[in-house]
Amino acid sequence: MAGQLLDVRGRQELHDAVLAAAEDIAALLRSGGEGTVPIPDAEWTVAEAAAHLVLANALMAEIAAGVDLPLYGDGTPGGIAAANAASLDAFPERDLAVLADGVVDQARAYVEAAGQRAGTEPVVTPMGPMVLDILGSYLLTHMLGHGWDMARALRRPHMVDRRRVELCLPFLFAAMPRVVVPDAVGDLNATFTLGLRGSRERWSARFTSGSLKVTPKAVAPDGPSDCTIISEPVTFFLIALGRCSPWGAIARGRVLAWGRRPRLAAAFATYFRAP
Repeated sequence: MAGQLLDVRGRQELHDAVLAAAEDIAALLRSGGEGTVPIPDAEWTVAEAAAHLVLANALMAEIAAGVDLPLYGDGTPGGIAAANAASLDAFPERDLAVLADGVVDQARAYVEAAGQRAGTEPVVTPMGPMVLDILGSYLLTHMLGHGWDMARALRRPHMVDRRRVELCLPFLFAAMPRVVVPDAVGDLNATFTLGLRGSRERWSARFTSGSLKVTPKAVAPDGPSDCTIISEPVTFFLIALGRCSPWGAIARGRVLAWGRRPRLAAAFATYFRAP
């Protein structure tokens, strides 16, 4: 999927994954846990995270349907966080069974709306302009990130796996230039090759005086890398969303790095701030 336009089968797989992830999250919410349980390392409870998912899924369904919406935040991590807090304050529902239904209903609304339009159609999202199929990848990424949080809080199995991570890659790589932390990057000049363990697909992340460009290497090979980083898929996903320490993952062998400047690998995650 990543690096090329989706064919009919690829779009169906993405939409099926969106619906399946929503159903998995709904099952988690109906599993008997308490909505007041806090999310580790976050400000929300499980019920608040679930309410946020209902709202976010509904927003993305409206975007997919072509509804003309006001801007949601300013596209920065801080602006999106402020918009999330405001929308959550205006939505008081915290019953987990009701929220479980809402997560699924709004995911279905997204798939129905997106299915009526070409995947290459441009849309405007909280993370900036992108094509509709990247929005689907965004939706899946967003659900899986919060689903992982809630599963961790409730001490239940999570729903993130290799194939779902692969379907998230188009959004994750498209979003990377938007979440660069300028103070961390400075005027860095370096080229990284990124990939998942067990996959031949590779991406190039090239910093030029601190400005980042990300491309599939099959589309735009740009010569040798300073640092190649190959990650176990779920670990890559969690690091990308700020849920996992890159140093711990490297120490446990879940991230491997080599090249002319291998020490850049440990710093790579610090160049970004996930919304």
